[in-house]
Amino acid sequence: MNTQAILLTLLHGFGTTCLLFALTLVFAAPLGLLISFGSMSRVRPLRWLTKTCVWAIRGTPLMLQVIIVFYGPGLLWGLRWGGPSREFSAMFAVLVAFIINYAAYFSEIYRAGIEGVPHGQYEAGLVLGMTKTQIFFKITLLQVVKRIVPPMSNEIITLVKDTSLARVIAVREIVMEAFTFTTKGLIWPLFSSGLFFLAFCGVLTLLFGHVERKLSYFKV
Repeated sequence: MNTQAILLTLLHGFGTTCLLFALTLVFAAPLGLLISFGSMSRVRPLRWLTKTCVWAIRGTPLMLQVIIVFYGPGLLWGLRWGGPSREFSAMFAVLVAFIINYAAYFSEIYRAGIEGVPHGQYEAGLVLGMTKTQIFFKITLLQVVKRIVPPMSNEIITLVKDTSLARVIAVREIVMEAFTFTTKGLIWPLFSSGLFFLAFCGVLTLLFGHVERKLSYFKV
């Protein structure tokens, strides 16, 4: 196989990696915010249930969660992931596992950011006649964004690298595509896949650095 064909295969795998990354981020970010509200709920059973689920998800390996989500329904209830192909089914299962996992991590970041805003600012908003919704979106949320950018950027960059775990159920992301060439005595595709990750993470690092500078006027 010539170099051009190998690079095209790697690009195809990188496309799958980018798709997995983007969809996980789009769905896990808002889900994590909802979970954080559950963790801070005044309803004790809901709060403890949410915290227990988050603890279990954060305390077990993501690879194990991917395997359980993909094979668990079939082994436990005789169900199979639907789809036009096994690859589609595996991709969907990986997305479910990734979204749940990262939503749990994001929820803790959101919770820490929200609870870190001084309560006096909430009281000041009430004195000004603002509703709870107005206080959250006009006072609390802006400061929360400033506080959570560094830890969120770290988790998002980790997500880029964690996409390689999808290969455990044969999702053909870039690392799996590169690994197939080792049987042909080629190792440079593996190093090339590493360069793809380095470039991707480098772009994200620059982007989040720019966002942090833009938010530097919040002195919190």
